[in-house]
Amino acid sequence: MNETPSANRVHIGFFGRRNAGKSSVVNAVTGQDLAIVSEVPGTTTDPVFKAMELLPMGPVVIIDTPGIDDEGALGALRIRKTKQVLNKSDIALLIVDATVGKTAADNELIEIFRAKNIPFLVVWNKCDLLECTSGRYLPPDLGEIHVSATTKQGITELNERIATLQSADVSPPLVADLIEPGDFVVLVVPIDKAAPKGRLILPQQQTIRDILESHAVAVSVRETELRETIKQLGRKPKLVITDSQVFGIVSADVPDDIFLTSFSILFARYKGSLFFAVEGARALDHLRDGDTVLISEGCTHHRQCDDIGTVKLPHWILDYIKRKRGGHMPPDIQSPPHIQFSFTSGAEFPDDLSPYKLVVHCGGCMLNDREMKYRVQCALDQQVPITNYGILIAHINGILERCVAVFP
Repeated sequence: MNETPSANRVHIGFFGRRNAGKSSVVNAVTGQDLAIVSEVPGTTTDPVFKAMELLPMGPVVIIDTPGIDDEGALGALRIRKTKQVLNKSDIALLIVDATVGKTAADNELIEIFRAKNIPFLVVWNKCDLLECTSGRYLPPDLGEIHVSATTKQGITELNERIATLQSADVSPPLVADLIEPGDFVVLVVPIDKAAPKGRLILPQQQTIRDILESHAVAVSVRETELRETIKQLGRKPKLVITDSQVFGIVSADVPDDIFLTSFSILFARYKGSLFFAVEGARALDHLRDGDTVLISEGCTHHRQCDDIGTVKLPHWILDYIKRKRGGHMPPDIQSPPHIQFSFTSGAEFPDDLSPYKLVVHCGGCMLNDREMKYRVQCALDQQVPITNYGILIAHINGILERCVAVFP
């Protein structure tokens, strides 16, 4: 509960060719045997993620990747996985075998780092085999360093250099800038079959923490106790934050003079996609029979029979379109609506979004900022509207303007 969430950690990716010593450098940098080391090329077959504390940086996620020069059909899949890691890497380390030198594959990676604006460092490993000293070949200000994962030569300096690549960007608060000390904030937390046993989900935890750090008062209730709770508080709450799934019930119970939003909408702003998500929600009104909607989640979990992504959202979307077609839709459009749905979760997100007329994404609480921004930008670049669970549900319930009114 007190650990830094993975999405809020700096993600450091280790890239390079097979047998360049990526896993050995990972182990040397972390001081732990995190990665399996072998002389056999291609030992790392899938990206390996490890959340840890790395001094002097603090909380990070270390990512060891398969070789970018892997071969065969399986090799192509591994390379694809490696390139997916680039979309979430805040810092990239290119590990080069100093006994071989840079290859075309290494130079391709450097170009990708630059194109994606990822701070990177070229690490020439196996320096001990060349009888060299750190910095003999290239001055350190060119973004290159010589090390030996075997003798640990240059590793301390490497850790210090990694820390200098950390972005100074500070994420905006979830809710702190919307409230004042002493304000009451009511959190509506449904407890249903999809709710995890014995704990709150991450967005709820983070929001409560942000409220408490603002010296405001967090009051958590279920939707069934909301109306009575507001009456009993003694004074009007500044804001009600709800799970988007119960927007219909909550909006009816919250007086119009109290700000209302949802955890998912807060995360859309937190991840920098609020404006695009609001714009994208309007695409729902223009879907035609035969169109396909992509519903994408940033995490993987066991799906319940009433799962929001694969069950509830498609049902709400189809019901909304059916109601919209009640009398003023063009006669050439069939009823009931024939909309197709595709689903992705976790690290899987299509490079090609052209088959879709709308992308509906979760709040992204399990994705770091870089990956969430990458997904939004993919949609924008391909001119495919993208929206967010909470914003779409607010639009379906006719309360979107109300739910974003709290934001400056």
